[in-house]
Amino acid sequence: MYAIIETGGKQFRVAAQDTINVEKLDAKAGDSLSLDKVLLVADGDSVTVGKPLVAGAKVQATVVAQRRGSRVRSEKFKRRTGEYHRHGHRQYLTTLKIESISL
Repeated sequence: MYAIIETGGKQFRVAAQDTINVEKLDAKAGDSLSLDKVLLVADGDSVTVGKPLVAGAKVQATVVAQRRGSRVRSEKFKRRTGEYHRHGHRQYLTTLKIESISL
């Protein structure tokens, strides 16, 4: 059984016991979350597609950790003018462990 959920403006395919990294959620490590934005649920041959969400479907998850992602660097350079800029960014992430999927 798997589901497609939406969180942080992105979609994730999840199954029970999966671990995923999503954009930062307001929760502490060890907290339990219920994700309600379920777009699709598939159980064997039966597939339930939402319009846009599957009614009554929930995904239970536990927060494993709050962390930051890898460093992303960007640079701007203009030739002959000596103009050079370097920027860095690290995104805040929440690591979730999927416990169960229910309809």
